[in-house]
Amino acid sequence: MTEHATKIENVRGQKLQPLDEIAGFQVRPGYYRTPGAVMGKGGVSFTICSHYATSCTLLLFHPYEKEPYARLRIPDNYRIGSTYSIFVYGLNIEDFEYAYQFDGPYDERKGHRFNKDTILLDPYARAVTEQRNWGEKFEKEHIYKARVVENNFDWGAKRQLENNLEDLIIYEMHVRGFTMDSSSGVKARGTFEGIREKIPYLKALGVNAVELMPIFEFDEMDSARVHDGKQLLDYWGYNTVCFFAPNTSYSSVQEHNHEGDELKRLIRELHENQIEVILDVVFNHTAEGNEMGPSFSFKGIDNKVYYMLTPDGYYYNFSGCGNTVNCNHPIVSRFIIDCLRYWAIEYRVDGFRFDLATILGRDQSGAPMEKPPLLEAMAYDTVLSGVKLIAEAWDAGGLYQVGSFPSWSRWAEWNGRYRDDMRRFLKSDDGMAPAAVARMTGSTDIYDPVYRGKSASVNFLTCHDGFTLYDLYSYNSKHNEANGWNNTDGDNNGNSWNCGCEGETDDAVIEALRRKMVKNAFATLLCSRGPAMFFAGDEFCNTQYGNNNAYCQDNEISWLDWTRKDTYEEVYSFASFMIHFRKQHPVLRKPTAPADCGYADISYHHGRPWNADCGNNARLIGLLYAGKDDKGADDLVFVAVNTYWELLGTTFPDAPMGYHWTLVADTARDGALPMKEVLHAGRYDMAPRSVIIVVAERNKK
Repeated sequence: MTEHATKIENVRGQKLQPLDEIAGFQVRPGYYRTPGAVMGKGGVSFTICSHYATSCTLLLFHPYEKEPYARLRIPDNYRIGSTYSIFVYGLNIEDFEYAYQFDGPYDERKGHRFNKDTILLDPYARAVTEQRNWGEKFEKEHIYKARVVENNFDWGAKRQLENNLEDLIIYEMHVRGFTMDSSSGVKARGTFEGIREKIPYLKALGVNAVELMPIFEFDEMDSARVHDGKQLLDYWGYNTVCFFAPNTSYSSVQEHNHEGDELKRLIRELHENQIEVILDVVFNHTAEGNEMGPSFSFKGIDNKVYYMLTPDGYYYNFSGCGNTVNCNHPIVSRFIIDCLRYWAIEYRVDGFRFDLATILGRDQSGAPMEKPPLLEAMAYDTVLSGVKLIAEAWDAGGLYQVGSFPSWSRWAEWNGRYRDDMRRFLKSDDGMAPAAVARMTGSTDIYDPVYRGKSASVNFLTCHDGFTLYDLYSYNSKHNEANGWNNTDGDNNGNSWNCGCEGETDDAVIEALRRKMVKNAFATLLCSRGPAMFFAGDEFCNTQYGNNNAYCQDNEISWLDWTRKDTYEEVYSFASFMIHFRKQHPVLRKPTAPADCGYADISYHHGRPWNADCGNNARLIGLLYAGKDDKGADDLVFVAVNTYWELLGTTFPDAPMGYHWTLVADTARDGALPMKEVLHAGRYDMAPRSVIIVVAERNKK
C-alpha cells in the first residue's frame, strides 16, 4: 500500500468508512494521487483522468466474461478537477476484471471521439487480460480489460548496478526469438524464463547488458495475415497496447494477479550476474492507429490530449504507424514519466532505449522543440537519475538528430552514422577512412565531449532493424519477399556486401571471407570508444536469410538457430574474446588517466608511425590507445584495420622503454586467443581485409 493510501485510511486512528452505495457496492472517494487500480484495506481504489469527459463509469467483469456484472458511474462529487477516483469495498482481486466507459463530446474535427458505449482499457493497468496465449486470435468484437496486480515481490536490499554507460556491451534481443527454436535447449522456450535459463551463456559470452525489444503488452495478432501459407504476426511488438503491463505471453506460466513476477525474477538474476537490463520502449505511437483504427484506450479517454492532431482533427503520422503521441502535452508527459518511474522502481530496470525518440521532442503541432519539456524532465527526474536514457535520434517524419538530440548531458544516442560509416569502410568503399577513424575514436566530431560526455555515442553495426551481421556479408540487397510486400519494405541502403555470392554458398573461399568480415566487425566495434551494442546471434553468425525487416516473422527467419554456434565456433570464440579483451582494457572504452610513458590518449599511425593523415583513398588505418588500466598500470593497445583486397604492411611506433609489442589477435589467422606473439620487427604484413590488435607488454627482467 502506498504511503498516501495509508494516510487516507487512517485519520485520527479511525478507519475510513463507506460513504455511498452504487450498484450494490459500498464506495467512497479513492486515492486521487495514485492512478490505476490499487489494493487498499477492504477494497480497491480506481483512479483515472480525462480532461474533456463529462462522465466516467467503472465496469466490473467476472474473469473472461464479455459483459460486465456491475456498472458504477462515478459520482460527480468524486471528481476533483479532471481526476475520477472511487474506492470500492469488498472486492477480491482474483474475482474480477475491470474497464471504463467515458461520455463526452464527439466531434472529429475538434479532436473529440467520446462514445459512452465504448469499453476502454485503463492506461495505468498493470496487467491486461486475455493476452496470455501467443498467437491466439480474438473475436472480432474483442475488448481489452485490466486486472489488479498484487505487488509483493522481494528485491532484497541490493542496489542497482549503475555501471557507466561507456563500459556497457549491450546485447539486443527479442524475448521470444532468443530461445524459441528447439536448438536453444531450454525448457521454457520463447519466454522470460527461457532467457533466465540462458544466463550462463550470456555470462560466458561476456556481455554486461541486455536490451529487450518491446515487452510492454501488445497484440501480436493485430495485423495477422497469411502469406505463402505462413502465418505472419506483429512479432516485434512495436505497437503498444498498455505501457504499464508486461506482455503476459512472454511468461512461461499464468501469473494471475502477479503478472510480471517472472520478468522480475529474470531481472534479479541478471543483476546477480552483473548484467544490466535496458528496455526498448515505444512512446511515439500506440496500437490504436489512425482515424480508421480501433478505439480501446486513449482515443476514448482524451483523444485530443494524447495524440497529435491536424487542425481538422486527423492524426499526424510522424511514427509511420498511423498516429503520433502528443508527448509534450503536460498530461501526456506526466503519464510517460510515471511509466518510466514505475518500471525503474517496480522492475529495477537499468535503462531505456526510446524508439523514434525525436518524436518525444516535437511540440503539439509536430514542430521540433529546442528544449522539449519531456526530455528535460526525464534528464533531471530524481527517480530516473541513475537510469540510462538512449535515443533512436530519428523518426519517420524525416527528423534526423544524430549528434543534435537535446541531451542535458544525460541522453545517449544510437549512433546511426557509426553504423553507416563503419559498414562502408569495412567493405572498402572509397573515401571512408577518415570517417572510420572518427567513429572508432568516439565520434567527437558529432558529440562534443564538453557537452555530451564520453558515452553519448552508442556504437553499433547491427540491430533488430536491418541485416544480421552474417547477412551483412552474405547479401548485396534485401530479400524480404516472405513479408508479403513484394520486397518493397525494409531499408534499401544497407551498405552490405555478399563477398562474391548472393546468399548461402558451398564456396569455401567465400565462406572463409565472410567469417573474417564478421570478425573484423567485432574487432572494430569492440575497439571503438563509447558503449557497444550488437544483435543477438551475431556472435555465431545467425542468419535471417537476407530479410532485413523481419518484423512479422515468428518462425525460423527470426528465431536464433543455436546449431550455428557449433558451425561457427571460431567466430563465437573470437567475439567472446573481444568482449573480454575490451573489459580488460579501459582505454578502448573511454579516456583514462595519462600513461606514464607519455604517449597521448589517442595517436594515429596509418600505415607508418605518427602518420595522422590517412587520406580519402586510404584503406588502412592504425590507432594507438594509451592510458591506465584498472590497476593503475600503463595500458597501450594498437589497432590496425586493412580493408584493402590485397596485403598491406603496417609499421608500429616504437614501444615505450621497458615494453615490447605483442600480437594478441589477427582476424586472418585462426587459433587460440590471445595469440601472444611477440613482434620483434617494427613492420607487420596484414592480410587482405583483416584487423590486428597489438598490446604493449613489459619486458621481463
